[in-house]
Order: sequence, then C-alpha cells, then structure tokens
Amino acid sequence: MRRPLATLKAGSAMAPVRERFGDFEDWLRAGLRLPASDLRLIRVAEGEPLPPPDECGGIVITGSHAMVTDNLPWSVALAAWLPAVVRKRIPLLGICYGHQLLAAAMGGRVDHHPCGPEIGTVAVELLPAAKHDPLFAALPASFPVHCFHSQSVLTLPPQAVPLARNDLEPHHAFRLGTCAWGVQFHPEYTRKIMAAEVAAAAEQLAAAGLNPAALQATAQACPAAASLLARFAALVRAVA
Repeated sequence: MRRPLATLKAGSAMAPVRERFGDFEDWLRAGLRLPASDLRLIRVAEGEPLPPPDECGGIVITGSHAMVTDNLPWSVALAAWLPAVVRKRIPLLGICYGHQLLAAAMGGRVDHHPCGPEIGTVAVELLPAAKHDPLFAALPASFPVHCFHSQSVLTLPPQAVPLARNDLEPHHAFRLGTCAWGVQFHPEYTRKIMAAEVAAAAEQLAAAGLNPAALQATAQACPAAASLLARFAALVRAVA
C-alpha cells in the first residue's frame, strides 16, 4: 500500500488480558491480515499527535475503557479530526468506543444505555441496507458478536445508514457516506479474549448485579464478525 492503515489506539485492554493475549492493536493486526509495513500505530490516548488525514490509507479506531461522555482532551481532539476523514472518503472503521466517537463527532448522541451494559457474546441481525453494503453484504442474516460496553449510540448521526441491530442495541452497526463504518461489537475479539475480559472485570460486574460466570459461558467463536476486519483491509488496499 502507498499509505499505511492507521490504528488509532484509544485505550488498552485490562492488564490480566494484555498479559495473556496482547492488546487491541495485536488483535487487530491479526484480523486485518496486513504486513507490519502497511500499518501505523498512533497512541492517541497517550497524546501522540494525529496525522493529516491524507497520510492515512485507512483508519481503525479501537475500543477503550474511557467513556465518550468524559470528553477527555485527546478524545475531543480526535472527534474534531474525524469529519475531515469522512469528507475525504478515507476508509474508516470505528470499533466500540470508536463507533460511539464517530457517531458523536458526526452529530449523533452517545450516553449510557438506559437498560445497562451489554457484555458477552450476543446475536445481532442485519438490517435491509446491509444487503448492499461493501462490508456487510457477505454476512449471514444473523450472527454472534462479542460485546463489552455500557455506553451506546442512542441517536444516529444525520444521514447514517443503520446496518445491524439486536433487541437491546438498535445501532450495532452503521455507515456514513461511502466508506466510514461504526460497529458497537468487537470483531477483533476471540472466544478466549471475550472470556478473559469478563474474568478480569468479574468483581466490578458482580458489584453491578451481573453474573460473571453466566457472561463467560456465552463466549463462542464469531467468525462472521471477525471477517469484517479482513474485508475492511481489502477496501483499504483498493484505495491506498
């Protein structure tokens, strides 16, 4: 690729998970299936500066344990940078926190979900527009995904195209323009990572009235969701 795919690191996995499996950028690299020379890691949550959008062949924004509504300085700066990316039609994929930040930056509303967090492996279903979407068209009508979030996109941005939903989360995936996507779920997680995330947060989850053992038991392989990453990388290769 002439221009690298930039991974904008908005946070890290919990320490016990990192010690066993690595971090968000490692899981994304495996799923994108791109050589290291085609990738650029930018630790935005640690204050690393954002590049001019035109230097990026594509962009992935990772998850985070921060909240969009915290309005942290690095997050506010990233949100202000995103509209130019969408206008320039640079392929963009926001994951979990990245999905929420993209929605907020483009005029949507993000806050805590009124029904509480969505954690574990859950099913989502495609919406009609997904049949003609470059990322989602090849997916089955319903498939399992890995989730770990307490905030959600409560209102989509204007002109956003909804692509996937479930009974709890009506905005599990959307597209803006021709090549910017947000997914609330984690296509980079494996079954073992999902279970490890729940185990690492077991004390906090139990304090919130959730059942960590039951949530861990939901973990399963999610090959359809995982396939989004390689498909996104192929789109980036085509334009970069």
